[in-house]
Amino acid sequence: MYIMVTGGSGFIGANLCRRLLAAGHRVLCVDNNYTGSYDNIQPLVDNERFAFVEHDVCVPFADWPQLSGAENKLDQIYNLACPASPPAYQGVHSIETTKTCVLGAINVLDLALKHDATVLQASTSEVYGDPLVSPQSEDYRGNVNPNGIRSCYDEGKRCAESLFFDYARHKGAKVKVIRIFNTYGPFMDPNDGRVVSNFICQALQGQDLTVYGRGQQTRSFCFIDDLVSGMTLMMNSDPHFQGPVNLGNPHEFTILELASKVLELIPNCQSRLIYKDLPLDDPQRRRPDITLAKSRLRWEPRVPLVEGLKLSIPYFTQKLRARGLTLAADL
Repeated sequence: MYIMVTGGSGFIGANLCRRLLAAGHRVLCVDNNYTGSYDNIQPLVDNERFAFVEHDVCVPFADWPQLSGAENKLDQIYNLACPASPPAYQGVHSIETTKTCVLGAINVLDLALKHDATVLQASTSEVYGDPLVSPQSEDYRGNVNPNGIRSCYDEGKRCAESLFFDYARHKGAKVKVIRIFNTYGPFMDPNDGRVVSNFICQALQGQDLTVYGRGQQTRSFCFIDDLVSGMTLMMNSDPHFQGPVNLGNPHEFTILELASKVLELIPNCQSRLIYKDLPLDDPQRRRPDITLAKSRLRWEPRVPLVEGLKLSIPYFTQKLRARGLTLAADL
């Protein structure tokens, strides 16, 4: 098939592009590299079945050569374009984040209609806000602050979901919607700002690990390989199954438990824990109910947290050394 991946040079996108190429598909990677990195996909550019176009999804798609002619008809589109870490979407970039969620969804949906392609929206567990129930199932409507510092992302993704289902109802678009919970693994930016990359990079450099609040808030951490498997299963599932469907790991850990596991896995690590005030609107619990994914996709995560951390640490080690940073293990 011919498959477009928007946000394809980002963390999840780069992993997905590799999986699709390994399966024999042609891949058109689209990204403006705001939070993605060309380095993530540079090893793929010599593959004749891979192409990269630098483009902002807020701008309608032009008649690119890669999309012209019957032989270049898109079969599937994965819409991953959007900053996903709080440092990237808060502050001065909040308006751009909302635009990416909303205008990007419209442009991708219009392109999907033009090509009669199935389009998958990468939504997020953030649509549940700071949930009042746990675990969160797809029928839970959430507890979201509509005007807080995180709302550009939370509400942007909620609006994108609305657009996807309205395009399906009123225009016949072939849509799929997934809600991604905390994911980690290779191709994360070391400065991503999310807790797994923060802890690993701080520990590797011998820095103290920053814990917000008392560290009793919980998250459910899904290794990237498991997530990508769920994404491709959803894309290729029964056409009548649109979602939304939760994709995440239902095993819940406190932030302190995560910190302890990271410290145990980093050689010669002397880091301690330091505590800072909780950020505004930081969710206290985040755990997916994956009953629907199990029943409709026959999917559930297979990589335990410790094993996933062991697979991730060498990647972050290589990235930090490439930046000329001294690691604790080198001292």
